[in-house]
Amino acid sequence: MTDFPTAEASRGPFPFASVGFDLDGTLLDTSRDLGAALNHALAVAGRAPVPLGEVSALIGGGSAQMLRRALELGGGMLDEARFWELQAELLRFYEANIAVHTAFYPGAEAMLDELARRGVKLAVATNKKEALAVRLFAEMGISWRFAAVVGGDTLGPGRSKPAPDMIREYVCRLGGGRTAFVGDTTFDIGAARAAGVASVAVSFGFNDLPAGELGADAVIDHFEDLVPVLAGYA
Repeated sequence: MTDFPTAEASRGPFPFASVGFDLDGTLLDTSRDLGAALNHALAVAGRAPVPLGEVSALIGGGSAQMLRRALELGGGMLDEARFWELQAELLRFYEANIAVHTAFYPGAEAMLDELARRGVKLAVATNKKEALAVRLFAEMGISWRFAAVVGGDTLGPGRSKPAPDMIREYVCRLGGGRTAFVGDTTFDIGAARAAGVASVAVSFGFNDLPAGELGADAVIDHFEDLVPVLAGYA
């Protein structure tokens, strides 16, 4: 683990040309809208709903992973054909209700403003389908914030996180330079490590392990800490 200073370095330019973010559980709390879509799909399958307070533990790796986990916990998997029909229904419902309750985590907007003020290009690399991420940002009116959005289906099978490809893709789109990646799960930090870039874990997201065990270079408890941490990176 890299040693980050506790206070922002007072001299020198900002050390990163770009900063990338995971979406679900990192920038945005999407748990209530994802939970509604998941429970709609479970109802179609005749399964009991997942309490909304427990949905965040199932999120990570994309909608198929979330649905598989819920089915396994609630009576076992379905046959593959039926599973993919159900996932399609989940996505249909989610797309139609994508921004009902979703919101930024506290401090995220101010943090993004500060990075932009410093000339840092902002990107999102999410295992959510690209079209859904783009739609969500459009409905929230925040598309303008991000210079690149890479989804789990953007590059084709086998190239979503924790593979490094999505991070390398947004760096390429943004013209190269040093980047850091911020996320909340093993998928995110694994991708950053595989790509050989600096990583920061947030402790308030949909962590599939305690944030301190994700293997990130640094852990933050609030977005107000992100810019000082990155500014002090050696």
